Amino acid sequence: MADPRVKSVGDLETRHLFDIVVDLDPRLNFGAGPVGQRVLFGAAKGSFEGPRLRGEVLRGGGDWALFRADGAMTLDVRLSLRTHDGELIYMTYGGRWVTPQDLRAEMTDPARRTKVDPARYYFRTNPLFETGSQAYAWLNDIVCVGKGCLVEGAVAYKIFEVL
Repeated sequence: MADPRVKSVGDLETRHLFDIVVDLDPRLNFGAGPVGQRVLFGAAKGSFEGPRLRGEVLRGGGDWALFRADGAMTLDVRLSLRTHDGELIYMTYGGRWVTPQDLRAEMTDPARRTKVDPARYYFRTNPLFETGSQAYAWLNDIVCVGKGCLVEGAVAYKIFEVL
């Protein structure tokens, strides 16, 4: 029985914010620690584009990913974005990438992994943004969600603002 204090808040709605591709440096493997295997996928460069903003991904960020014993990957991403008009935006997100057991051989094969239909695995993120730019200050007040996939030499996401 639901608690009577819970009110209807409506369903979640989203709006496309941008698509982003992050080209990756070679991975740095920190090895297996007490909570899993930590790997850094450094951001080499990239780009993003959507209806309200576009620009480039700057080198120096990355995903300090943790591979759990059950095979799932926990994301810990920090990126620096520069918009087409020169403003800087700090983007962070966590997330989960869960690959079914029967798909893992394909996903570890460099020749086949980008050809796997992203609908066959669960790759979701929760981006947040910070900026001192007045033009993009609205980013400081929104929550986003994203769906990811592998592309040649990079990861790509479709990012949606939760309305």
